[in-house]
Amino acid sequence: MQTDSFYLGKTWGLRRMANEAGHFTMVALDQRPPIANLVAAKRGIAPSQVSFADMLAVKRLLVEVLGQQASAMLLDPNYAFPAALDRLPARTGMVATLEDHRFQDTPGGRLSNSIRDWSVEKIKRAGADGVKVLAWYRPDASLEVLAHQKQYVRQIGEECRRHDIAYVLELLVYPFQQQAGHSSPSAQASDKLPQRVLDSVREFAKPEYGVDLFKLESPLPGATLPDTDDSADHHHAQDWFNKMGVICRESGIPWVMLSAGVTAEQFLRVMTYAYAGGANGFLAGRAIWWEALQHFPDLQACREGLQATGTATLQALAQLTRDKAQAWTPDYAALGHLKAEGELCAAYL
Repeated sequence: MQTDSFYLGKTWGLRRMANEAGHFTMVALDQRPPIANLVAAKRGIAPSQVSFADMLAVKRLLVEVLGQQASAMLLDPNYAFPAALDRLPARTGMVATLEDHRFQDTPGGRLSNSIRDWSVEKIKRAGADGVKVLAWYRPDASLEVLAHQKQYVRQIGEECRRHDIAYVLELLVYPFQQQAGHSSPSAQASDKLPQRVLDSVREFAKPEYGVDLFKLESPLPGATLPDTDDSADHHHAQDWFNKMGVICRESGIPWVMLSAGVTAEQFLRVMTYAYAGGANGFLAGRAIWWEALQHFPDLQACREGLQATGTATLQALAQLTRDKAQAWTPDYAALGHLKAEGELCAAYL
C-alpha cells in the first residue's frame, strides 16, 4: 500500500464542498477590491478609505442570505471570517482564501503571494475544508515570472498534502503591465486567448502541483459566448470548453467555473457550455450577488435584492447543475486493499 494513497482529509474536504449529488454549487465572497471599490463609489470616498465595518457588513449579509443554498462558501480571512463564520450553516462547506489580492505587477508578468500571517496550516487549524489559491498565469510571461508562479503553486500543493486538505486552484490569464489600459475589463478580455487559458490548465494539471479541484475561467470571454443554437459559432466555442474538459478528465481533477464579473444571464450560458464539456459545478460570486449590492449602503434593500435576484440566480444555476453537470464521486478504492488491523494507521501520510 502506497503512503500517498491515503489523503482522507482531502477527499472528505471535497465531499463537504459538494452537495449530496456530487455537484459543487459554491458561492464566493472572498472578493476584496471589487467590494471595496463598490462601497467606495457608493460612499463617495477612495477605496483606501473604506471602513472595516462596511466590508464586514456586506460579507455578513451575503452569507446570511445565500449560505443555506450553497454547497460551500469561499471566505477570505481578513473580512469574511470575522463577518460570517458564526453565520455559516453547519452543513455548508468552507473554503478559505490563501492568496493576497495585492499581487506584484512587473514588466514580465504578475507575481502571486500569500496573505501576510496566513498559511495552509492556519487554514487547516481554522476548520476549513479546502484552501483556495488564485495564481495569475500566462504561458508567455517572463521565465522568472513563470518560475515564481510554478514554485508558488507547487509549494502550496506540498503544504496541502502535508496537512491533508483539499487544494482548489484558480487560474486567471491577465494583460501585461505595459499594455495600454491593462487594468480595464476590455484589455483583460482581449488578452484571454483560449489557447493561453488551456495551456495554463494543462501546466497545472501535472501531478507535481497537487491540485484537487480547478476553479477555471471561460476560455472565451463569457460576455461574448454565442447562443447554444447548434450554429457553427456555437460548436466552435463549445470545442474550447471540450478541450478544457479533456485536460481535466485525463488528469483526474474535477473542475468548476468562476463567473469573472459577467451577468447572471451570461453566466448561465457559460455554465451550459461548461457542463457540456464535463464541468462539475461552479464557484461564483458577482454573477450571483453583484446586482443586489448596487443598493448599498441601504443594507435592507441589498438584503431584499439578494432574496429576490440573488437567490433566483443561485436556484437557476443549481437547477442547471442538477440537469447537466457531471457528478464528482469520492475515491476510496485504496481502503479496499487493506488486509490487516493497523495497516491504515501505519500507511497514512
